[in-house]
Amino acid sequence: MKSHSHTPLYDIEIIKEILPHRSPFLFVDRVMELEAGEKIIAEKDLSPDEWYFAAHFPGKPVMPGVLVSEALAQASGLLLGITWKKRDALSDVGVNEELFLANVNIKFISPVKPDAVLLLASILKKEYGGMFLFEVEAYVGDRKIAGGSLTLSKGDNA
Repeated sequence: MKSHSHTPLYDIEIIKEILPHRSPFLFVDRVMELEAGEKIIAEKDLSPDEWYFAAHFPGKPVMPGVLVSEALAQASGLLLGITWKKRDALSDVGVNEELFLANVNIKFISPVKPDAVLLLASILKKEYGGMFLFEVEAYVGDRKIAGGSLTLSKGDNA
């Protein structure tokens, strides 16, 4: 799955307004597509200098699966945050909700190596109370890296 747009809808500055994460634990560089309340496609550039590549694994670096899961969770959180920001633009209510990763069910298919662009796709499938269920997939070019589901929870439900 390749991103269809070449110009990001949202860059790192907007992402930092929505997500509390910062380097080296921010795993989304830009948002390429967004359907508020429904779907997001985001990207992360994977430089060979990323801190985890040196030790995972020396001579054959790959991005740890737990970090791919975290990147997918961050993209999912961005979908919610941008949606809430658009919806609440006049009142600012709900924009800075704390979200926690409550559940992960992701199958890893292929390793992610340095010098790649990791494409992160997330679709909001269900909202119940303060819980949000997403269907997620990660790609490098047309090669599927991982897929499955994850649940984010509002801070008061964790």
